Amino acid sequence: MSELTKAKQDNKHLYTVIVLGASGDLAKKKTFPALFGLYKNHYLDANTQIIGYARTKMDQSTFEGHVSKYIKIKTDEDKEALSKFLKLCSYQDGQYDKDQDFQVLEKEIEKLEKTSGATARLFYMALPPSVFIPVATSIKHNNYKKGVITRLIVEKPFGMDLESSRKLAKDLGALFTEEEIYRIDHYLGKEMVKNLMILRFANVIFGSVWNRHSIDNIQITFKEKIGTAGRGGYFDEFGIIRDVMQNHLLQILTLIAMEPPVSLGAEDVRDEKVKVLRYIPPIAKGDVLTGQYTKSEDGKEPGYLDDPTVPKGSKTPTYAAATLFIQNERWTGVPFILKCGKALDQQKTEIRIQFKDVSGNMFTNLARNEIVIRVQPNEAVYVKIMNKEPGLGMKTVISDLDLSYSSRFDNAVIPEAYESLILDSLNGDHSNFVRDDELDAAWKIFTPILKTIDQGEIEPIPYAFGSRGPHGVTEFVAKHGYERSNQEYAWPSHSEASVAAKGQDQKVKPSS
Repeated sequence: MSELTKAKQDNKHLYTVIVLGASGDLAKKKTFPALFGLYKNHYLDANTQIIGYARTKMDQSTFEGHVSKYIKIKTDEDKEALSKFLKLCSYQDGQYDKDQDFQVLEKEIEKLEKTSGATARLFYMALPPSVFIPVATSIKHNNYKKGVITRLIVEKPFGMDLESSRKLAKDLGALFTEEEIYRIDHYLGKEMVKNLMILRFANVIFGSVWNRHSIDNIQITFKEKIGTAGRGGYFDEFGIIRDVMQNHLLQILTLIAMEPPVSLGAEDVRDEKVKVLRYIPPIAKGDVLTGQYTKSEDGKEPGYLDDPTVPKGSKTPTYAAATLFIQNERWTGVPFILKCGKALDQQKTEIRIQFKDVSGNMFTNLARNEIVIRVQPNEAVYVKIMNKEPGLGMKTVISDLDLSYSSRFDNAVIPEAYESLILDSLNGDHSNFVRDDELDAAWKIFTPILKTIDQGEIEPIPYAFGSRGPHGVTEFVAKHGYERSNQEYAWPSHSEASVAAKGQDQKVKPSS
């Protein structure tokens, strides 16, 4: 029985889903396609009603076009399912801070509940953080009913630093219980991130080596090919560290580094994640490198500062590398190198665990063993090992144990992260959502260095759009122990997806 199938069977409540910020990009590109995916695959009850709410005025026809714009239709069955899905969707315009508008919304919800028989409500806040509290307050005052299960999904960013995060948590906590709040980080819904606990705790071969005695360093890398694409003004408020590193990459780190939880229960898992974060001291200034992209070498792609929405002379980083240390018995001395950036040479997210050198080695020119987990694209897990080159002699070559999902699970459909997380919230499963104390511990690690960056004390290094990143990154990771092999190697050609997933390790110099 698959995880999603089990989740579907556990869902005992019929929901009305209210998407706040329904006219925005997030709702259009992620929320509605995820809801359709759940509906098409029968994870949403056929009577589920979906209401879009936003300030933009639009009629039903315009709203349906907005909802379906990014939904992929591949078959006649998909087309028929979309037609039925749109009949479940309606739209209500209104302000975010006016009780009378939310009272009109309440009348619509009640009308639909009488028809559908729904006994639970899911409010999805696909909104900018500036309106989180006004909207949450309006919901609590006008749309919160005793006896009706209420769940609230809140999108990142959860504050700008420790102080603002605590204020947001306090204000939100005054309105809703922690049990009702689902702070969504979509990376926790990605297949390979959810697979980390299985890899670690269901395979005895990793148990004895998953520590400082065997592992030299761990890299977690996020690369995007696109720049800010005209949204630089919004991005400039946050920067790449707040946008990606403090949440997505740090969440991955906790799953790699945590101790085995007592159970798979949400609180047991999150307890262990919080423990890891509490062992990490604030990031030191010398353990950070930042960059900002300029126009591409051919001049076709503009630089960050060429975006008219970006403040003139902004020093906001679009690339960052930072090294974190976990000061506990398992991980003391092992650097966790987090790297993320926009406008780079490729798109990928991967985890690279590099082991120590062989002790008392009798061979020459050995490469270190590595476990590489490709989160996206071309999901894969592979282990780099040394092997004897076929033939006479004892020459060593780098080989691999390869689990490329496209070849091993060729008929499997990997759900979108938002589908998985929305389904979790419908089932009351908090395992893959961020708890308030977890958020607090994360901001303690990053707030001091963010203040240093915000004050302009760390100058971003320029790098060309489409390049591998700023100069100095290779030296930065080498300083923290990462060792590149100079032994030639070519991955097996039996799987194009496998080769694509391992582009970093081709004979050409690998990217940072």
